[in-house]
Amino acid sequence: MPRSSRTAARPAHTETKPSFKTTEFFVFMAAVVAVLVASAVVGSGNGIVDRFPADRAWLYVTLLSIGYLLSRGLAKSGSREPADHA
Repeated sequence: MPRSSRTAARPAHTETKPSFKTTEFFVFMAAVVAVLVASAVVGSGNGIVDRFPADRAWLYVTLLSIGYLLSRGLAKSGSREPADHA
């Protein structure tokens, strides 16, 4: 049986580089850590009123996550990186 001359073409580009290699990933991680540390430090101890409670901190982490996901979506929609076929 003869082989078809048509072969699947490999794309010349990938969609984007992996998310852990981007600046926005490191900024996102630093911001999440900063929010959670600030929440833990502010108002802790000696009966002081907690001005930055955990529920507000987790709301901010959620908002940061939404922003990060939107930025990755925008990055994937418009940029391309050469494919590395080995």
